[in-house]
Amino acid sequence: MRVFVAGASGAIGTPLVRQLLAAGHEVTGMTRRPERAERLREAGAEAVVCDAFDAAGLTAAVAAARPEAVLHVLTALPPKLQPRRDWTAATSRLRIEGTRNLVAAARAAGARRLVAESIAFLYRPEGDWVKDEEAPVFADAPGHFGDAYRAVVEMERQATGAEGLAGVVLRCGFLYGPGTWYGRGGSEAENVAKRRTPVVGAGTGTFSWAHVDDVAAAFVAALEHGAPGVYNVVDDEPAPMHEWLPVYAAALGAKPPRSVPTWLAKLVAGSPTVRLALETRGASNAKAKRELGWQPAHPSWRQGFAASLR
Repeated sequence: MRVFVAGASGAIGTPLVRQLLAAGHEVTGMTRRPERAERLREAGAEAVVCDAFDAAGLTAAVAAARPEAVLHVLTALPPKLQPRRDWTAATSRLRIEGTRNLVAAARAAGARRLVAESIAFLYRPEGDWVKDEEAPVFADAPGHFGDAYRAVVEMERQATGAEGLAGVVLRCGFLYGPGTWYGRGGSEAENVAKRRTPVVGAGTGTFSWAHVDDVAAAFVAALEHGAPGVYNVVDDEPAPMHEWLPVYAAALGAKPPRSVPTWLAKLVAGSPTVRLALETRGASNAKAKRELGWQPAHPSWRQGFAASLR
């Protein structure tokens, strides 16, 4: 299959291109940086340098690739997570404007399928601690998290509602592995190693994790399997912060994380970040397993953290 990957040089895009090529697909990868385009060519893909906000340039690039499917893994996350700053704005713009341009380009090129990256931690923090795809999302969250969640909802609407395209949305868990904040050398790995990331209060926020290789495999599976719609792409074991954070610290060879009271965490990191630590809901991967035929190679963060940090 001819496949166009937008965001081909990122944390998901890099293993995704590798896995697509290994599966025998013809791949054109898009990146904004010429040096990354050269790496894509070295890997065996065609490469194009283009900005998602350049609608005309993007339309021409996708048309030249003649893709049967377009994969949307565009993000613009900063290299370091800074809780009190709005680190979501650039990615939110990509999710709204970039998605609009990419959908239009895919339709103009005659693609028949679009698979887009979303997030699995946007569910409303109420009721059960593990959510399936039918659960309501937290689109009215306060502060910049609310802005980010609304951008995700709009991206999902565009991806699944485009006429003539079978739109699939993969809601991915918190990412770990090479190129992520939690990978070796990542900003969160550094923070945890230096005991700057504590367990907040009771640490009840439930996180669903996904290794970037497993996310890439889900994109490959979604090319030919699954009806249009939304799928959670996460591992098998959603877990509260107080449970996974000490295991991650141990995988880094670090001392156990400190614990801090909620009031102190609010002063340091702000209320939205504290809410994430206390109220986040996990996600079920049952639908993705059943309908995409996907199985995570890293079924639990318990072994996955250590394996990814070797």
